[in-house]
Amino acid sequence: MSSSSSSSLHWLSLVGTIWLQAINGPNSDFAIYSSQLKDVKHISQVQLNFLAFASDAGKLFGWFSGVAAIYLPLWLVAVTGAAFSLVGYGVQFLFLENSKLEYWHLFILTSLAGNGICWINTVCYLICIRNFTSDSRVAVGISTSYLGLSAKVYNVIANAVFTKTESIAKSYLLLNAIVPMIVTIFVTPSLRVLKATKERTNSAFLFMFGITLATGICAIFGSIGTKSYGFSSKEHMISLGVLLVSPLFVPVGISLSETMRKILRDKKENRIHDLRIEDIESAKETKEEREEELVVPISIPVSAQVVEEKECEEVGGMKMLKKVDFWLYFMSYMFSGTLGLVFLNNLGQIAESRGLSDTSTLVSLSSSFGFFGRLIPSFLDYFSIKRGFCISRIASMAALMAPSAGAFFLLLHPSSSILFISTAIIGACTGAITSFAVSATSELFGTKNFGVNHNIVVANIPIGSFCFGYFAAFFYQKEAQGNYKCFGSRCYATSYVIWGCTCTIGTVLCTVLYVRSRNLRRKSLSN
Repeated sequence: MSSSSSSSLHWLSLVGTIWLQAINGPNSDFAIYSSQLKDVKHISQVQLNFLAFASDAGKLFGWFSGVAAIYLPLWLVAVTGAAFSLVGYGVQFLFLENSKLEYWHLFILTSLAGNGICWINTVCYLICIRNFTSDSRVAVGISTSYLGLSAKVYNVIANAVFTKTESIAKSYLLLNAIVPMIVTIFVTPSLRVLKATKERTNSAFLFMFGITLATGICAIFGSIGTKSYGFSSKEHMISLGVLLVSPLFVPVGISLSETMRKILRDKKENRIHDLRIEDIESAKETKEEREEELVVPISIPVSAQVVEEKECEEVGGMKMLKKVDFWLYFMSYMFSGTLGLVFLNNLGQIAESRGLSDTSTLVSLSSSFGFFGRLIPSFLDYFSIKRGFCISRIASMAALMAPSAGAFFLLLHPSSSILFISTAIIGACTGAITSFAVSATSELFGTKNFGVNHNIVVANIPIGSFCFGYFAAFFYQKEAQGNYKCFGSRCYATSYVIWGCTCTIGTVLCTVLYVRSRNLRRKSLSN
């Protein structure tokens, strides 16, 4: 297979990961139906937060997916992850209102579904890194940005398919169970690692950026409220669906372009025998010049390649655990990105305590801005690499933690407008941090053992989810003063202060990590 003919398949694999990521966050819609789940199963706020933790607890065993990806085909790894979601959420859907489905059943099933997310994530990361060696950061950023859109996708489908009289909890549990399996089976043929190519199609990346921007704008437009602009839920679902399918135009366009080049080349070769001998050489030169004009492989600038090659040593999982940089990275991630995820998991209860009737609007808003946040790394990588320099992921993460800390303190204000603004800021920053972290892991510890290393790193998510989630529920119950539910801005006031201070500490730790990694890199370059 020639490098040009493989180009369309490379882009098709990226489209496959985009579609997978768009539905690989079924846990992100938990905040929408958590209040109803609390009522149906008659559980306390602490128990409800433990269920949110259960989804993240599955990631403690996410490193299994990294090991499986070494020995199994990637399509099988993805199908395994979808099967976990099918079982985890499917059983809950079938027996939710059955008294025999006890709390500990819900916990185990939710953990299983949460672990399935890691399997699909691992497949998407590896395909982007291995199929786009010259632009792995850009490809990973584009792909993972769609993970931030998952809650919005499920919300749009639920609003368009189900009526308001149906159980909200059962509607989302059904979608969480079947959608990942359907999409995974559909994209299975594209989930494979191809021969690496160093060609860089600028127009394709620009087109992909245009699609993602349009998708994000559509998502935010729908979150603000389509009804006020005269659009129905089904119309919004169709428009968002068309934009999600649009990335397919890139591989199709590249494939058509390759076919046209082949036809032109064959026509020129058929006319060569009619030329005089002395014209053959000039015809060949003309042919080569025209082909070079048609296909211009753009390599990464030398300076950027040097940075990429000398960024770090390859570090295995056990060796990584012994490094100070790992623990600085682990803690700073937990005190920022994970903290943001805990806030988003509690959005349903936060909205209810503030007296907001439509929780899904707030969740959709956070999802839409999270999508844009996850897209930021791709923009920075694409334009920085073109100019021959590379932006540190660690520094970028530190820069995004400060606004998150400020947003947590802003939440102390009782205004609903401040709640929406803070949610948008935290959603965007959390999305960007989690996206930057994917490349930061390879920046610090190499790409060879990435599948295992990154799953060890994200083990901070269940730990942070348990600690921060538990204390948030504890203070909520305390402010409820023995009642079943708490109302008012005071319900989470103590949690906001703790979260803001913790995020500030995370900013300091990440800054220290950046200084350490920069000094170590300078020493290695000087040697």
